[in-house]
Amino acid sequence: MGIFTGIIEEVGRVVEAEGGRLRIAARTCLEGTKEGDSIAVNGVDLTVAELDFHSFTFYIMPETYRRTNLGDLRPGDPVNLERALTPTSRLSGHLVRGVVEATGTLLSLEWEEDAVIVRYQAPPQIMRYIVVKGPIAVDGVSLTVVAKGDDWFAVSLVRYTQEHTNLISRRPGQRVNLETDIFARYLEQLLAQVPYLSPQGER
Repeated sequence: MGIFTGIIEEVGRVVEAEGGRLRIAARTCLEGTKEGDSIAVNGVDLTVAELDFHSFTFYIMPETYRRTNLGDLRPGDPVNLERALTPTSRLSGHLVRGVVEATGTLLSLEWEEDAVIVRYQAPPQIMRYIVVKGPIAVDGVSLTVVAKGDDWFAVSLVRYTQEHTNLISRRPGQRVNLETDIFARYLEQLLAQVPYLSPQGER
Protein backbone atom coordinates (compact mmCIF):
# COMPACT_ATOMS: atom_id res chain seq x y z
CA MET A 1 0.00 0.00 0.00
CA GLY A 2 1.32 3.42 -0.94
CA ILE A 3 1.11 6.76 0.83
CA PHE A 4 0.22 9.86 -1.15
CA THR A 5 0.08 13.65 -0.71
CA GLY A 6 -3.08 14.52 -2.61
CA ILE A 7 -1.05 16.72 -4.99
CA ILE A 8 -2.06 15.47 -8.43
CA GLU A 9 0.84 14.91 -10.80
CA GLU A 10 -1.15 14.37 -13.97
CA VAL A 11 -4.64 13.96 -15.38
CA GLY A 12 -4.68 10.72 -17.36
CA ARG A 13 -7.32 9.33 -19.70
CA VAL A 14 -9.19 6.07 -19.45
CA VAL A 15 -8.45 3.82 -22.42
CA GLU A 16 -10.25 0.69 -21.26
CA ALA A 17 -12.64 0.04 -18.38
CA GLU A 18 -14.36 -3.32 -18.52
CA GLY A 19 -14.52 -6.63 -16.69
CA GLY A 20 -12.33 -5.58 -13.78
CA ARG A 21 -9.63 -4.25 -16.08
CA LEU A 22 -8.75 -0.54 -16.08
CA ARG A 23 -6.19 0.84 -18.52
CA ILE A 24 -5.13 4.47 -18.34
CA ALA A 25 -3.04 6.53 -20.75
CA ALA A 26 -0.46 8.72 -19.02
CA ARG A 27 2.94 10.34 -19.47
CA THR A 28 4.42 11.83 -16.29
CA CYS A 29 3.29 9.04 -13.98
CA LEU A 30 4.78 6.38 -16.24
CA GLU A 31 8.27 7.75 -15.59
CA GLY A 32 10.14 5.45 -13.21
CA THR A 33 7.05 3.28 -12.68
CA LYS A 34 7.29 -0.50 -12.78
CA GLU A 35 4.90 -3.40 -12.31
CA GLY A 36 3.83 -3.72 -8.67
CA ASP A 37 4.08 0.01 -7.94
CA SER A 38 1.21 1.94 -6.35
CA ILE A 39 -0.61 4.67 -8.26
CA ALA A 40 -3.53 6.66 -6.88
CA VAL A 41 -6.28 6.80 -9.50
CA ASN A 42 -8.99 9.28 -8.46
CA GLY A 43 -7.66 8.78 -4.96
CA VAL A 44 -7.77 4.97 -5.04
CA ASP A 45 -4.50 3.16 -4.35
CA LEU A 46 -4.09 0.67 -7.22
CA THR A 47 -1.25 -1.68 -8.12
CA VAL A 48 0.23 -1.53 -11.60
CA ALA A 49 -0.25 -4.95 -13.21
CA GLU A 50 0.99 -4.15 -16.72
CA LEU A 51 2.50 -1.14 -18.46
CA ASP A 52 3.84 -0.06 -21.81
CA PHE A 53 5.21 3.20 -23.19
CA HIS A 54 1.81 4.93 -23.19
CA SER A 55 -0.36 3.40 -20.46
CA PHE A 56 -0.65 1.25 -17.38
CA THR A 57 -3.21 -1.40 -16.52
CA PHE A 58 -4.83 -2.25 -13.20
CA TYR A 59 -7.13 -5.08 -12.15
CA ILE A 60 -9.95 -3.94 -9.87
CA MET A 61 -11.50 -6.05 -7.11
CA PRO A 62 -15.30 -6.07 -6.64
CA GLU A 63 -14.88 -4.46 -3.19
CA THR A 64 -13.06 -1.54 -4.78
CA TYR A 65 -15.90 -1.02 -7.24
CA ARG A 66 -18.41 -1.09 -4.38
CA ARG A 67 -16.63 1.60 -2.38
CA THR A 68 -15.44 3.96 -5.13
CA ASN A 69 -16.49 5.66 -8.35
CA LEU A 70 -14.12 3.59 -10.51
CA GLY A 71 -17.06 1.57 -11.83
CA ASP A 72 -18.48 4.79 -13.32
CA LEU A 73 -15.43 5.31 -15.56
CA ARG A 74 -15.71 5.08 -19.32
CA PRO A 75 -13.09 5.36 -22.11
CA GLY A 76 -12.06 8.99 -22.53
CA ASP A 77 -12.81 10.01 -18.95
CA PRO A 78 -10.13 12.09 -17.17
CA VAL A 79 -8.68 10.66 -13.95
CA ASN A 80 -6.40 12.17 -11.32
CA LEU A 81 -3.05 10.37 -11.00
CA GLU A 82 -0.36 10.44 -8.33
CA ARG A 83 2.60 8.16 -7.74
CA ALA A 84 3.24 6.96 -4.18
CA LEU A 85 5.54 8.93 -1.87
CA THR A 86 9.21 8.02 -1.69
CA PRO A 87 11.53 8.72 1.29
CA THR A 88 12.81 11.85 -0.48
CA SER A 89 9.43 13.24 -1.55
CA ARG A 90 8.19 16.62 -0.34
CA LEU A 91 4.87 16.53 1.51
CA SER A 92 2.97 19.47 0.03
CA GLY A 93 -0.61 18.32 0.66
CA HIS A 94 -1.61 16.03 3.53
CA LEU A 95 -1.12 12.32 4.13
CA VAL A 96 -3.53 10.39 1.93
CA ARG A 97 -3.67 6.58 2.11
CA GLY A 98 -5.56 5.98 -1.11
CA VAL A 99 -8.21 4.05 0.83
CA VAL A 100 -11.56 5.55 -0.15
CA GLU A 101 -14.06 5.50 2.71
CA ALA A 102 -17.18 6.42 0.73
CA THR A 103 -18.38 8.28 -2.30
CA GLY A 104 -20.04 11.68 -2.26
CA THR A 105 -22.06 13.57 -4.86
CA LEU A 106 -21.18 16.84 -6.57
CA LEU A 107 -23.91 19.36 -5.79
CA SER A 108 -22.69 22.60 -7.38
CA LEU A 109 -19.79 24.65 -8.73
CA GLU A 110 -19.80 28.42 -8.24
CA TRP A 111 -17.15 30.78 -9.58
CA GLU A 112 -15.90 33.38 -7.11
CA GLU A 113 -13.42 35.60 -8.96
CA ASP A 114 -10.48 33.26 -9.79
CA ALA A 115 -11.61 30.53 -7.42
CA VAL A 116 -14.34 27.93 -7.76
CA ILE A 117 -16.44 27.01 -4.72
CA VAL A 118 -17.46 23.36 -5.04
CA ARG A 119 -20.09 21.79 -2.80
CA TYR A 120 -20.40 18.05 -2.22
CA GLN A 121 -22.99 15.95 -0.43
CA ALA A 122 -21.46 13.30 1.81
CA PRO A 123 -22.73 10.45 4.02
CA PRO A 124 -22.68 10.64 7.85
CA GLN A 125 -19.55 8.49 8.20
CA ILE A 126 -17.66 11.16 6.24
CA MET A 127 -19.31 14.25 7.75
CA ARG A 128 -18.36 13.28 11.31
CA TYR A 129 -14.69 13.92 10.42
CA ILE A 130 -15.25 17.10 8.40
CA VAL A 131 -14.15 20.34 10.07
CA VAL A 132 -13.90 23.80 8.54
CA LYS A 133 -10.28 24.51 7.59
CA GLY A 134 -9.53 20.79 7.92
CA PRO A 135 -8.27 18.49 5.12
CA ILE A 136 -10.30 16.26 2.81
CA ALA A 137 -9.27 14.25 -0.25
CA VAL A 138 -11.76 14.44 -3.14
CA ASP A 139 -10.92 12.09 -6.01
CA GLY A 140 -7.42 12.03 -4.57
CA VAL A 141 -7.00 15.82 -4.44
CA SER A 142 -5.87 17.32 -1.13
CA LEU A 143 -8.29 20.14 -0.33
CA THR A 144 -9.26 22.38 2.58
CA VAL A 145 -12.86 22.52 3.76
CA VAL A 146 -14.22 26.10 3.71
CA ALA A 147 -17.81 25.45 4.82
CA LYS A 148 -20.07 22.61 5.93
CA GLY A 149 -23.68 21.77 6.69
CA ASP A 150 -25.40 18.69 8.09
CA ASP A 151 -24.80 16.56 4.99
CA TRP A 152 -22.56 18.68 2.75
CA PHE A 153 -19.21 20.43 2.68
CA ALA A 154 -17.57 22.95 0.38
CA VAL A 155 -14.02 23.50 -0.85
CA SER A 156 -12.41 26.32 -2.80
CA LEU A 157 -10.38 25.43 -5.88
CA VAL A 158 -7.55 27.79 -6.77
CA ARG A 159 -6.60 28.22 -10.41
CA TYR A 160 -3.76 25.67 -10.24
CA THR A 161 -6.13 22.98 -8.93
CA GLN A 162 -8.69 23.87 -11.59
CA GLU A 163 -6.08 23.42 -14.32
CA HIS A 164 -4.28 20.33 -12.99
CA THR A 165 -7.10 18.06 -11.79
CA ASN A 166 -10.38 16.71 -13.16
CA LEU A 167 -12.55 18.39 -10.50
CA ILE A 168 -14.13 21.15 -12.58
CA SER A 169 -14.83 18.76 -15.44
CA ARG A 170 -17.35 17.04 -13.17
CA ARG A 171 -21.07 17.68 -13.43
CA PRO A 172 -23.64 17.92 -10.62
CA GLY A 173 -24.92 14.48 -9.70
CA GLN A 174 -21.65 12.70 -10.43
CA ARG A 175 -19.96 10.65 -7.70
CA VAL A 176 -16.56 11.49 -6.20
CA ASN A 177 -14.25 9.45 -3.97
CA LEU A 178 -13.79 10.74 -0.43
CA GLU A 179 -11.08 10.10 2.15
CA THR A 180 -11.02 11.97 5.46
CA ASP A 181 -8.07 12.84 7.67
CA ILE A 182 -6.43 9.67 9.00
CA PHE A 183 -5.30 11.44 12.18
CA ALA A 184 -8.88 12.34 13.11
CA ARG A 185 -9.93 8.70 12.77
CA TYR A 186 -6.99 7.44 14.84
CA LEU A 187 -7.71 10.03 17.54
CA GLU A 188 -11.37 9.02 17.71
CA GLN A 189 -10.43 5.35 18.11
CA LEU A 190 -7.87 6.07 20.80
CA LEU A 191 -10.28 8.25 22.77
CA ALA A 192 -12.97 5.56 22.54
CA GLN A 193 -10.64 3.22 24.44
CA VAL A 194 -10.29 5.63 27.37
CA PRO A 195 -13.59 5.51 29.36
CA TYR A 196 -13.33 8.92 31.00
CA LEU A 197 -12.53 10.62 27.67
CA SER A 198 -14.91 8.71 25.45
CA PRO A 199 -18.32 10.30 24.70
CA GLN A 200 -19.80 6.85 25.33
CA GLY A 201 -17.82 6.19 28.49
CA GLU A 202 -18.73 6.73 32.12
CA ARG A 203 -17.89 10.07 33.67
